[in-house]
Amino acid sequence: MLKDLLADQFQYTVSEQLLCGGNILDILSKHQECSVKINRSIVKAVTGCGCLKIDVKKKVLSENSSIADIKKMLESNVSGQLCDQCIEIIETEIGRSLVYLAALCNQLDLNLFDIMIKEHDKMRILKYYSFT
Repeated sequence: MLKDLLADQFQYTVSEQLLCGGNILDILSKHQECSVKINRSIVKAVTGCGCLKIDVKKKVLSENSSIADIKKMLESNVSGQLCDQCIEIIETEIGRSLVYLAALCNQLDLNLFDIMIKEHDKMRILKYYSFT
């Protein structure tokens, strides 16, 4: 399949081109740094640019809440739409994070696509309960 080929090719390209690929501590710190930059980029989209808005309110569950009620209550509290500049910045940071995630998989001899398939299967089977 093209999808698994793309994931494997991406992981292979990372192994060939990433200079810190042999140092797991470097990879871990760079991946963590990418996560911080993703978070900061999203916060800046809200506070600096204003293309996104966040409306946070306390949510209270009752004992009789159904899964549908819980899902509706937990719907996104983000409104607005990312502008082109914020999209570019956030996509860049997520892309970098994927590079270091692939590098981590390479370092530990794991296949990123296989991990994605396993996680997808768990989500399909467990549905709402997979993230509790």
